[in-house]
Amino acid sequence: MCDTFVALGNSTKDGNVAFGKNSDRPRDEVQLITYSPRSKHSRGEEVKCTYISIPQVSETYAVILSQPWWIWGAEMGTNEYGVVIGNEAVYTYDPLSSKGLLGMDLLRLGLERGKTAKEAMEIIIDLLEKFGQGGGCAYDDPSWMYHNSFLIADTKEAYVLETADKWWIGEKVKNVRSISNGITIREKGDLRKKGIIQYSIEKGYCKNENEFDFAVTFSGSPISTIPSPYLRGEKSSLLLNENVGKITPKLMMEFLREHQAGICMHGGFESVGSQVSHLRNGKKSIHWFTGTTLPCVSIYKPYAFPIEGQKVYDPGPYQMVDSDWFWLKHARSKPVNRKIDLRNIENSIISRVDDIINQEDTINDENFIEKIKMLNLEAWNKSYEMIN
Repeated sequence: MCDTFVALGNSTKDGNVAFGKNSDRPRDEVQLITYSPRSKHSRGEEVKCTYISIPQVSETYAVILSQPWWIWGAEMGTNEYGVVIGNEAVYTYDPLSSKGLLGMDLLRLGLERGKTAKEAMEIIIDLLEKFGQGGGCAYDDPSWMYHNSFLIADTKEAYVLETADKWWIGEKVKNVRSISNGITIREKGDLRKKGIIQYSIEKGYCKNENEFDFAVTFSGSPISTIPSPYLRGEKSSLLLNENVGKITPKLMMEFLREHQAGICMHGGFESVGSQVSHLRNGKKSIHWFTGTTLPCVSIYKPYAFPIEGQKVYDPGPYQMVDSDWFWLKHARSKPVNRKIDLRNIENSIISRVDDIINQEDTINDENFIEKIKMLNLEAWNKSYEMIN
């Protein structure tokens, strides 16, 4: 259960792409901010994903991930080229498989191998067709399985990719777009797997080509003509469209803290991690991660590549939970009564990041990163203070 947003440069305040996602998972599932550097790999090497191994490529790119502790893949993340991806659980008429690549594995593979949003999407499609998607999606419940949709963006463009088993359909984003836990691409999309319409007719999902409408055909779900502010997927679309031309990273953070429809989700499933990315064309992108549960009681921490010196964990999967992980300490304390303090701290850090961006033309890359690194560590230190 998640929500992912994107606003292209034609819809943001400063003309750069803004991306955001909440990861809604079992409330006690730790999600870590992890970093994997650019790496070279030997011919014939394989990468062991969560359930299956696949051939490795000769080089993988540096990635920062928001990663459930027990899997190889990730719920969301970015790479050194400014590509970001968020995925969603979706359910379709097509059967689920107990073995394959998790959607979260596909997400990490797309980031590690794709220099642009389009290239990352094509990589995910290729791997989906070769190896399929499948496997249990919860550490203690292997029966929880789903298909996946993805929102993939870079500094210039974005795509929605929605899947049903090995079938897929894509849409190029025009201005703003969001995805939640239902397939949303209407009619035939902008690109699609060859044969998908004929397959749908043969399976009885639709009667003919004219009737094919992916969102309806593969799920049977009716499509609302009047968006409801009480449904997450529809509320996210309303938030974006009502703020075209005004969207900033800070506003994206507020979208992800929305409670009327439950975008900031509380309960048995919670928003256990959150990411906002400011994808700046020709400039260094800034990526904000909470690294904690519930964005409404968290501070977003800034990151910029190269990541060395900023607070991250080694990439998973891990064999067991570590009681020293900050995520656990924060989840136990949940500083609800200190929301005002949290927002003041976060607003101060956002303001100072903006100041660094405004000075960017007068300082070199090394000084830029050093300043972001200091604010990253300050945000983490303040987060520790809030729970003590």
